[in-house]
Amino acid sequence: MNPIFIVARSELLRRITTKSFVVTTLLAPLALVAVLALVVLASVEALESDSRTIAVVDETGFVLDRLLEVEDEDLILVPADSATVRAEVLSGRYNAYLVIPRGVLTEEESVRYYSVSGGGFNVSSVLRNRIQRAVRDHRMEEANVSPEVLSILHTFVDIRAVMLDTEGEEAGSAAIFSGLGLIMAMLMYFALIFYSNAIFYGVMEEKRSRVVEVLISSVRPFNLLMGKVMGIGAMGLIQLSCWGLLLIAMTTLGGTVIGLFLDPVSMGFDAGATTDEMLAASGITMPSVDISIVIWFVLYFVGGFMLYAGLFAAVGSMTDQPQDAQSLLLPVMLPLFIPMIFISAVLESPNSTLAVVLSQIPFTSPVPMVMRLAATDLAFWELPVSLLLLIAGIIGVVWVSSRIYRIGILMHGKKASIKDAVRWLRQA
Repeated sequence: MNPIFIVARSELLRRITTKSFVVTTLLAPLALVAVLALVVLASVEALESDSRTIAVVDETGFVLDRLLEVEDEDLILVPADSATVRAEVLSGRYNAYLVIPRGVLTEEESVRYYSVSGGGFNVSSVLRNRIQRAVRDHRMEEANVSPEVLSILHTFVDIRAVMLDTEGEEAGSAAIFSGLGLIMAMLMYFALIFYSNAIFYGVMEEKRSRVVEVLISSVRPFNLLMGKVMGIGAMGLIQLSCWGLLLIAMTTLGGTVIGLFLDPVSMGFDAGATTDEMLAASGITMPSVDISIVIWFVLYFVGGFMLYAGLFAAVGSMTDQPQDAQSLLLPVMLPLFIPMIFISAVLESPNSTLAVVLSQIPFTSPVPMVMRLAATDLAFWELPVSLLLLIAGIIGVVWVSSRIYRIGILMHGKKASIKDAVRWLRQA
């Protein structure tokens, strides 16, 4: 059997037969879902229990009356005297106080919100909107604008972003497809970091324990390197396949789960209304995960992993201690950070020049490309060109890394530098 496959099989079996692998594969997704659910529930509970009593110093004489017309149990407004209100807030009687100056009517002054505890961004945003409406209504009334015109001005228009497929049919909510793309991009990023680090620490541990000196007596350094990359890559594919099946199950059953939290009566339906009817009325469309997206995700994971695994293995062979490798890892990891820096820009405009360029550069393409696959339709040339460039990048990285690896793996007692790596590359 080929030595590369022997090493790969050994690495794979040694890692997937451990308890930590089984626990991580089965429980990590459930733990992540549980943590996210707890964060959401805790945040909702904190917001619901965060009832505030705010003293209001109203110099206009009418804005507070308009604000009190809105019933809000979580935001209690009470009139206050400007001479004593600050002391009352400091004593804890009120959570904060609001000053509405007379000049707010002519836009000469701004409303001021004072608090001791800080924060209150959500509260100040709510108050801003209500005060703006009260001031606008007052100015309209002074201009003798009729109530009918006021009601027209208060008309609320909702915008629902819908994504069209190549046939021009509605494919579903654009926001949901963008969210799916974001999840895939984050999964790709963390998977590349996690499994490349496994290569890095594995190589460094073998070097530090001198096990590699025994291994290369019967296996060529290149075969050893490629075997480790393939074995750990196969382990990653197994884990990602399990997590991918869970993601597909979540998107398939997500509508049913969301339907459990919808009240048909409050939405104007009969008690026996179906989940699909309520989701449609709420503007919620659960996306179906196209199998082609899953296939492309696997291909880009394999390509991205081969690319970065070679680089991480080369760095791991250059040092005995993790702390000595930090300066060497930074330039290797920097290209992987770049698409994360621009992730919001790519998500907002997935067909922009920036998104297309990042999707074509081999060192950055895995993350933005999987995100764009879910969020938009790509030009016919983008995927094949990007994949060919990624393969070319892998060949170049493997060539460079194998030459550094074959010398660096036997070097001990010295903290190697990039200059040393260049010299080893020439010597090899």
